[in-house]
Amino acid sequence: MLKRYQLKSDFRGFIKGSEFYLIAESEYIGIKEFVLRTKDLSIRMIISEREMEKYFFPLK
Repeated sequence: MLKRYQLKSDFRGFIKGSEFYLIAESEYIGIKEFVLRTKDLSIRMIISEREMEKYFFPLK
């Protein structure tokens, strides 16, 4: 099951409340990156750990 996240505030042209799926997470030399896709899977976005913490929260 894919993890779902929602935007806390506007980010990169997406409005607050937009939902995303977490597709992948990776870590290289202590730097984490996350790959998210929009709910309709049409747009992919790669973000940093800092951006993930600042702009997104998990949905249950």
